[in-house]
Formats: sequence, C-alpha cells, structure tokens
Amino acid sequence: MSRKKHPEHVNHERWLVSYADFITLLFAFFVVLFASGQSDHKKQEQMASAMQTAFNPAAFFELHTKKPTVTEDMGAHAAPTIAPALDQQPPSIIARQLEEKLGKLLADKSKASGLPPGSLIVRTTNEGIVVSLQEAGFFASGSAEVRPSSLPVLAAVAAALPKTALRVEGHTDDMPIHTQQFATNWELSSARAASIARYLLDHNVANPTQLSIAGYAEYHPAASNDTEEGRARNRRVDIILLSTASPPPPAPSR
Repeated sequence: MSRKKHPEHVNHERWLVSYADFITLLFAFFVVLFASGQSDHKKQEQMASAMQTAFNPAAFFELHTKKPTVTEDMGAHAAPTIAPALDQQPPSIIARQLEEKLGKLLADKSKASGLPPGSLIVRTTNEGIVVSLQEAGFFASGSAEVRPSSLPVLAAVAAALPKTALRVEGHTDDMPIHTQQFATNWELSSARAASIARYLLDHNVANPTQLSIAGYAEYHPAASNDTEEGRARNRRVDIILLSTASPPPPAPSR
C-alpha cells in the first residue's frame, strides 16, 4: 500500500532574498557615486586654485621673484590714488625738481657705471611725468635683462620716484627682431617693461595696485626711425608718473 504524498510546502518569502540582493547592489551603486563625487570635488578645487593663480595680476612676476606684499593701507583691491604732490603742483615744476634730484643722485653713480650721456631723460606729457631709460644705458641689444653695471643708477632712480600711480612702457625701434627668446618687438618691449616694473616692486617703490606695464614695440616712437640717432632714442623704457586725469595712451604713429 503506497503512502499518501503530502503537497510540497510553498515558501512565499523567497522574494526577500532577491530583494535583499537588490538593496545591496543599490547601496553599492550609491557608494560608488558618492566616492566619485568627492573625487570630482577635489579636482574642481584644484582647478579653481590653479586658475586663480594663473589670473593673479602679480602671477607674471612670481616666476622670477616673490609676490609683492600688499600692506593694510594699500588694500587688496584699493583703487589707485595719486600722490598729493602731483595734484598740488604743475607737472613741469615736479619734473624739474625730479630731474634736479636725479642729477644729484646720479652724478657719481653714472661715472662709476659708465652710463652713456643721455641715458636718462625726464620730460612732461599730457599723462604726467616721464622718466625715460634709454637702451644704451640699461639694456644690451636684444636683451630684456638690466645691465648689472646700471643697477646702482636704477636704484637711484627708484629712490627718487614719489609714491604715485605708475605705468611702465617698453618701446623699440622699427628694426625687426626674431630670436629664440623674442619673436617680435612686441615681446621684447613687453619683457623690458616687466623687468623695470619687477625691480620697482622688489624694492617697494611701487604699490602693486597702482602699477601697470605695457609693450608698444615700434609703434610709439619718440623720434624718427630714419636715423641711427632717432632709433636709439626710440629704444627705451618709460616710467610714467600718472597725473590725476590721465588721458588714454596716444594713437600709434610712425
């Protein structure tokens, strides 16, 4: 006699196993997403920091020297202010006083450094007082490095400059240049202006918030490029002590 078979018991809770597996996979998925988000956040912070450094106004100079210190009285974002002396006296009088002061300071230093005559010129323009450093006295041909023998003279110039807003401009003649370092006169004029500006910053002569540089190549000549004498006058770096209401730079001329 055969035994009566009992019907198999159906487990109605097997779905819990699949559900638990699904929840585990879902948890792992969100853990991976969270970890990826944290990694991207760090990368974003690094990128933001790199961009801030790249677009820092003083970043150009940090390749060669330490970043100038901004004191509390300057203010990190303070607007340029003009020294009272430039507002209270005519530019011609300030220029004459500056020229006399430079003359006394440079008398002995120029002889010791062998600075050629006419290497330093002080004049007035609509923008303010201009101190021109001629290439013959301060730079070797095709170079943006200040001659070591001219550094005492440059130090005397820096000591004589009043505290005011400055723009340093680099100029060349119309003779083309194409070297490994400078592709055109644009690069040469800009690099020379940067060298002088960097010196002024390093020696705490200029307020970083009141200093700018420009390279004009051969397009703002001080004399005709038809003669060697004129070309020599055009190869210069101008330190401009800006007046209160300085007009924009003059239109390029040939």
